[in-house]
Amino acid sequence: MVQHKRIIIVGAGPSGIGLGILLEKLGFDSYVILEADVIGSSFLHWPAEMKLITSSFTGQGFGALDLNAITPGTSPAYSFRKEHLTGEEYSDYLNLLADHFHLNVEEEQAVLNVTKANGIFTLQTSQGTWTCDALIWATGEFHFPNTDGIKGAEYGLRNGFIDSYKELERGNRVVIGGGESGMDAAYHLSQSGSQVTVLLEGRLKDFAADPSRTISPYTFERIQQAVGQGSVKFVENVKVTKIEQQGGQYEVYLRDGQVISTSLQPILATGFHSGAKQMETFFEWKGNGKPQLSEEADESTLVNNLFVAGPSVEHDSAVFCFIYKFRARFAVIIKHLLTKWGEQIDDDVMSEYRDNQMLLEDLSCCEVDCEC
Repeated sequence: MVQHKRIIIVGAGPSGIGLGILLEKLGFDSYVILEADVIGSSFLHWPAEMKLITSSFTGQGFGALDLNAITPGTSPAYSFRKEHLTGEEYSDYLNLLADHFHLNVEEEQAVLNVTKANGIFTLQTSQGTWTCDALIWATGEFHFPNTDGIKGAEYGLRNGFIDSYKELERGNRVVIGGGESGMDAAYHLSQSGSQVTVLLEGRLKDFAADPSRTISPYTFERIQQAVGQGSVKFVENVKVTKIEQQGGQYEVYLRDGQVISTSLQPILATGFHSGAKQMETFFEWKGNGKPQLSEEADESTLVNNLFVAGPSVEHDSAVFCFIYKFRARFAVIIKHLLTKWGEQIDDDVMSEYRDNQMLLEDLSCCEVDCEC
């Protein structure tokens, strides 16, 4: 049987759940959230020690929505009495919201193929066929690692496949990648008794006011602690081109000709592709691997009524790769769609989102600049 909804949201992470909550608040019930696994699946795959780098704090009464909340009136800090939640805890938060708002979520519905004809999207899933008038792609990026340019990347151990850093063999560890995941891995490996070498394309001291373009203060503080303990060192301004396994050794080749040897499997933390890559032909693509979207409502510039929500959203200097950033576009997408369809929109709900900085329509305010 083919099932039809006006809106289909693919992905039950923070974007998909946040969008579903907004639709419920607006009384719009012709939607479904399709999830390939379970709600909050990406967070359940985090290493046990990994935590949200943005801090949670309950400040709604003073106009400061918890940075990790995906709807007004909620706070992970309040729910868990913790500032930095683990992946499992944040998944629990998403499930708590899905239950509370009675969201229409279909789990274990992996989308296998998407087509569009006569203005209707058809989605073939592992459980059947769905059709919709508008499609919101909210799959996130965690399940799409970027190992482009590294021959033999299969010899590395991706951090998303590590249950716990404490369970890994101790010794001389090599971490490839100097972003948040790489630095987090280096810190936890060092605290578990390993000596860690981090290979990064830039420099540790490279800094920008926008936390989307540099490592967070939370991570920088921790990695400085590990450096002070003498357990972490860096090889800066290098590019890994190849990994080979020879006997009991792993050889990591750098573009400048250096070869770094380790007896333990290198950790891969080289970033992610956009989750929208699954729909590659439906989008124009920027040189940095992000989909080209309309500023008006994060809509594909090639296909009408196809939207992207989550960390893949980017407009010039505005990079939406944190929860507190991309949640600001949920209401923009829904308002655009319902207005186009002539649906009545509850002004009180939209005011609530605007008052909580969750209805960001003017992107000129997104330049991050600090004088000191």
